Amino acid sequence: MKLYIMALCFVAATAGPALASECPLLQKQIDAAIGTRADASAANAKALAAQAWALHQAGKHAESVAKYDEAAKAAGITLTHKK
Repeated sequence: MKLYIMALCFVAATAGPALASECPLLQKQIDAAIGTRADASAANAKALAAQAWALHQAGKHAESVAKYDEAAKAAGITLTHKK
């Protein structure tokens, strides 16, 4: 049981920073893909990306990545995630 808890703590400690460093990369991809587009889907994607960045700043990285995926879908683009 003790080993299980230690393993769980290790996974949690390493997964958070990995997702944290992915958020800025996803933001860059969305910014580059949308650029200066002024259509409704681009505006929606920008708003969703802003929400994703706020989640990133709050330390909710898994939720942030999911919101970035939602923003990409709204803009009709595909994001490249870290592996």
